[in-house]
Amino acid sequence: MKSPTHLNALRAFEAAARQQGFSAAAAELNVTPAAVGQLVRSLETWLGAPVFVRGGAGHARLVPTEAAQRALPDIRTGLERLSLGLERLKEASHGGVLTVTVSPAFAAKWLLPRIDRFQAAWPDTDVRLDTTLKLLDFAAQGIDVGVRYGAGRWPGLVALQFMQEEIYPVCSADLLRRRRLRRPAELVSQTLIHDLSVDSSQGFASWDAWFEKAGVAGAGTRRGLRINNSAAVLQAAIDGQGVALARSVMARDDVAAGRLVRLFPAIEFRSALAYYIVYREECAHLPRLVAFRDWLVAEEARG
Repeated sequence: MKSPTHLNALRAFEAAARQQGFSAAAAELNVTPAAVGQLVRSLETWLGAPVFVRGGAGHARLVPTEAAQRALPDIRTGLERLSLGLERLKEASHGGVLTVTVSPAFAAKWLLPRIDRFQAAWPDTDVRLDTTLKLLDFAAQGIDVGVRYGAGRWPGLVALQFMQEEIYPVCSADLLRRRRLRRPAELVSQTLIHDLSVDSSQGFASWDAWFEKAGVAGAGTRRGLRINNSAAVLQAAIDGQGVALARSVMARDDVAAGRLVRLFPAIEFRSALAYYIVYREECAHLPRLVAFRDWLVAEEARG
């Protein structure tokens, strides 16, 4: 009996078992649920036995059969070792494809305006950018390195602190000329633009926290414009839609170019979160990863 020609069926089975469903596995593998189901069925056809218990309508979650459950640890170990082996094959060269995951806003506001300098320094390395807010499985999805915003704790990943930042209000120069904002309390009457891309319960600064830092008691911040993308928050402020609570890393270029004006610079409010370069420890020595990591640090030092 021959083994399957491809490993996609095993990857689909492992992801579906871990995610307990075809839809979640499909989202992780960037394919359709139907494709995951077809791959799992091809594995079952090759085995001549099911790998999931097929329950009735009340069984929403996929449950591996007893035999499949016993096999899963070996399958996961094998897939991880295979992924690492492929990395070893590529590690002797600085070239190849470097897969980088960042948030859409970080890509738009910080990385893409600078990435040409990395490509000029490393012309043999092709950068593939994966822009998402999801916490991806680096091994399963072939991610080499990422930049993440948070408290610095992501299971299974090395996290190197990259950039800290301040939080401050910004608006367009035109809005500032029309409204003549002189005191923090005057912001209460303006349209406040809220960034929903990071949950405030995770330490992300909110308008309430900034007003407290500014000494404005009882500021009502429930109303306003709410956007779940940091780049779009800044664009709304540039367009004069209101006053945004900006993250300095995201707003740096817009403020420097005069598209945005920082309000009340005497009020210093440091974010409890920071940007981190993240990668798997077993890939830390890969030349293209090291080159990109060092380039990121050098770019931040440039200011």
